[in-house]
Amino acid sequence: MSNAPSEAPAEEFRPLRGAEREELVTGEAVLLDIPPASLPQRIGSGLVDLIQGYVGFWGSLWLMANAFGTTGIAPSEILIGTLILLATVFWFVGLPVAIQTATRGLSLGHLITKTRTVRDDGGPIVFRHALVRGLVGYVEIYALSGVPALVSAMSTSKGRRIGDLAAGTYVVREATHIKLQLPATMPPGLERWATGADMAPLPDGLALAIRQVLERQSTLSPTARTAVTQDLLNRTLPLVSPAPPHSAPADAVLAAILAERRRRDEQRLQSEHEIRNRFLPADRL
Repeated sequence: MSNAPSEAPAEEFRPLRGAEREELVTGEAVLLDIPPASLPQRIGSGLVDLIQGYVGFWGSLWLMANAFGTTGIAPSEILIGTLILLATVFWFVGLPVAIQTATRGLSLGHLITKTRTVRDDGGPIVFRHALVRGLVGYVEIYALSGVPALVSAMSTSKGRRIGDLAAGTYVVREATHIKLQLPATMPPGLERWATGADMAPLPDGLALAIRQVLERQSTLSPTARTAVTQDLLNRTLPLVSPAPPHSAPADAVLAAILAERRRRDEQRLQSEHEIRNRFLPADRL
């Protein structure tokens, strides 16, 4: 009977759930889940780009054949092979890579399906990512009829084809609605302590766990809430000096730490903004 309360919190609340390495956590310990594009969206986008490439490729060959027919020049086999190779490289690798680099992850198929290619961390891709995707994509999509890309997209967690795995990218739905909870507020009586305390950076998993507990503590039983918040406080205290008042509840101390981190981040960003404005006039930004 005496051991039951200590085991209950682990069953009622798992504060680290959602802190996996494939998801994004902001500086305020807010988990941003950017959903990957669905398999039908990936297939639709790929088909559009596939059609675009083949239409451009065969259109180029038709124009070259008409040009030689008009001039009456009989091209050699070497010249024909060179022109076909150049058209292949341009339409199936060069142009897609250039477009995705210039648009930071967009293509005609992406525009139609409202998707975008991003890095694993959610940031925009650059030339290196686009080039790797383009080179690998030519083999898995055009040379092998898209079979490896389809198998890879069906077997990976984010629907990534082999080119995405090689480049460190994946495709997301561009129209994503992210609902953020209100940030933690400073509890009364802890302002002076929090303002003067030295706070080391909190690991993302710990900061996220604290925020989740504070948001959901009303749904926990008193026993579970006390045990979980005290455990998180024990893990946080080595990163804070001096220690908070002994009479302060654990949940209030955790809320004060998050609120003070937010205030300091806002102050730092404001200071950096003022420095930029001082050295770089607004018309040069």
